Amino acid sequence: MVSIRKELKEYGFTPRKRWGQHFLVDRNILNKVIRTAQLDQSDIVLEIGPGLGEMTLALARHVKKVIAVEIDPKLVKILKEKASNFSNIMIVEGDVLKINFEQLYDQANQPLKGVANLPYQISTPLLFRFIESRDLFSSLTLMLQREVAERMMASPGGKNYGPLSIFIQSASVLSIPFYIKPSAFFPPPKVESAVVHMIWKEVPRMASEEEEWFKKVVKGCFSYRRKRLSNALKHADMDLPQDLEQRMRRIGIDLERRPETLTIQEFVHLAKALRS
Repeated sequence: MVSIRKELKEYGFTPRKRWGQHFLVDRNILNKVIRTAQLDQSDIVLEIGPGLGEMTLALARHVKKVIAVEIDPKLVKILKEKASNFSNIMIVEGDVLKINFEQLYDQANQPLKGVANLPYQISTPLLFRFIESRDLFSSLTLMLQREVAERMMASPGGKNYGPLSIFIQSASVLSIPFYIKPSAFFPPPKVESAVVHMIWKEVPRMASEEEEWFKKVVKGCFSYRRKRLSNALKHADMDLPQDLEQRMRRIGIDLERRPETLTIQEFVHLAKALRS
């Protein structure tokens, strides 16, 4: 792997804190990420935050096409120069939170595979975007802050358990294949990272028309996660049925419990009970 420090110096480029720029400098980690993504020559990959393009060029040797989205115009110029000999790399300048995933999917004419070293400050909103757009992706392999990865995997009752855990686990099968030390990046971040691999569940926990209401119930409850469920529901912005207590008894959920103790399946039952 080319020395990132040397390359940055040659290009006169300084990593920008505002965009969370931490460049992967460990070739072994890069290869492990690519293996984790389970790629083949028919795949089209959406890479987010390609940086100096080390991952981009490596991906291009394994897949049909790489669509690399980069927000920094200086890096876009460098990437286009480095990728000039690759016919299967498309560099897109823009904010990934605003990129039209559906348009990329239509152009590809097949589900995309996401591979990314996510800037920490956009990882959570981007994960919610991926959930909303999951029909457009067959899998996601993401490097992100260890804390966020552990929130994604959290179980009921813990401080990390919340809407992110519930929405991701209800829609996907996910794993954390390995963690990454700060020394694998330049400049090194202050925290450890993790690689998360996600594939979507073939059979969803609920019908698509029920999903928005389910999310509203979960978010409403967790807006008051330390309150009892009865108080959390009363403070949430929802129209509650007059026979709330009877409905809760029917589904076997105690209104004295705190929202953070409910399992995903109990939230599914709760949403249905409050809606019907």
